[in-house]
Amino acid sequence: MPSLVEPRLSSLDFWAKAQTERDEVFAGLRSAADPVFCPLPDEPGFYALTRYAQVAEASRRPEVFSSEPTAVSLVDPPQEIAEYSGSMISLDDPRHARLRRIVSRSFTPRMVERFTGDVAVLARRIVDELAERGACDFVEHVAMPMPLRIICSMMGIPDAEYDGVIDATNMILGIGDPDYVGPAGEDRITMLREKFAHLHELMGDLGRLRRERPADDLVTALSHANVDGESLTAVELARFFTLLVVAGNETTRNALSHALALLTEHPDQRALLLADVEGRLPDAVEEVVRYATPVTWMRRTLSRDYELHGHMYRSGERVVLYYNSANRDEAVFEDPHAFDITRSPNPHVGFGAPGPHFCLGAHLARREVTVLLRELYTRLPCLRATSTPVRQRTSFINGIKSLPCAF
Repeated sequence: MPSLVEPRLSSLDFWAKAQTERDEVFAGLRSAADPVFCPLPDEPGFYALTRYAQVAEASRRPEVFSSEPTAVSLVDPPQEIAEYSGSMISLDDPRHARLRRIVSRSFTPRMVERFTGDVAVLARRIVDELAERGACDFVEHVAMPMPLRIICSMMGIPDAEYDGVIDATNMILGIGDPDYVGPAGEDRITMLREKFAHLHELMGDLGRLRRERPADDLVTALSHANVDGESLTAVELARFFTLLVVAGNETTRNALSHALALLTEHPDQRALLLADVEGRLPDAVEEVVRYATPVTWMRRTLSRDYELHGHMYRSGERVVLYYNSANRDEAVFEDPHAFDITRSPNPHVGFGAPGPHFCLGAHLARREVTVLLRELYTRLPCLRATSTPVRQRTSFINGIKSLPCAF
C-alpha cells in the first residue's frame, strides 16, 4: 500500500501554528486511507499513528511496538544522553517490568497519599500568595510551583535545590525552543548532558544519604525497596527521579495552565464549573487533559513485521503515537473539537493509552490539578487569563511558558 508523505509533523514551525490549523491537518491524516509517513532530514523517518484505535493497539502490544532505544525522541539519542535518560519509559520487558514492579511498590496511590498530604496545604499557600500578589504570570507563580514542590517534598529534595531542578526540567523539555539555550550559546547536546548530570548527581547524593540515614520520604522508600530480592541501583534511582520530576512537572504544570486558558476562552464552561465546583471538577479535569493533551506523542520501534489496520509495518521501522490526534478522533469522541467539561464518557489517552506504559503518576497528577483548581475557583472565581498563552516551541510537549492572569 502506498504511503501518504507528510513532512510537516517533524517541523517545529508546524507545531508553532495555531491549534485550529494543527487540528485540521490531523483530521485529514485520520481520514486518509493510506498510512502516513513523515520523513526526517538525517535519519530514517517514521509513520504517524493518528487514530485512536491505532494508538490503543500499539500501546497494548509492547512486544511488537518497542520503546527501545527511545520513546521520547524522533531521532536516536547520542550515547552520552542515553545513559542519563534511559528510564523505564524507554525500556521493554523484562527490564521495564522489573523497574515498574519495584517502583510501583513504593509509588502506590496509598503511598502517594501519605507522602502528599500537604497538597491541600500547598494549594492554599499558592492561592494566598496569588491573592496578595494580584496580576502575575500564572505559569511562574501558580502552575509551576505546585508539581515541582510536591515532587521535591515527596523525594526529600532540599528547598535550596528547587531553582536548579526547575532550570534542568525546562531545558530538558524545551526541545528546539530558543528561550532554553545555554548562557554562553552552548549546543543543545552539551546543555542536555549538563542538566541530566545535575539531576543524577543530586539524586546520587541523596540516595547515598538515605541508605545510611533513612527518612520519611520517597527516596528512602525506593532506596530500601526490595521486591523478590531485587532493588533499584543508584543509576536506576537517578533515572526514575529524572523521569518523575520531568514528567510530573510537564503534565501537571501544563494541565493547570491550559485549564486557566480554556476556562477563560470558554466562558460558558467556566460558568458551568462555578455553578458546581465540587460536582463538576473531576470531569472538568479529565476534559482539560483530553483537550490539551500535555504529552503530544511517544515513539515506538517495530521489533518484528506486524500488520496494523491493513498496513504491514516492517521490523526496525519507527512509528509515533499521536495522543493529541487520538483525543480528537471522531470515531470515539462526539464533537471532539468542543471543550465540554460535562463530557462523559471520556476515554482519553492524555496519560497514555492502556498498556504497560500508562503513566505511573496519573493518580498524583489528577490529585494536584483537582486540589489546586478547587482552591482557585472557590476563592478567586473571577480568575482569568488576560492574554493568549506563550507556548513552548516543541512537538513533544503541549507546553505553556507564560500566561498572564488577573482577578
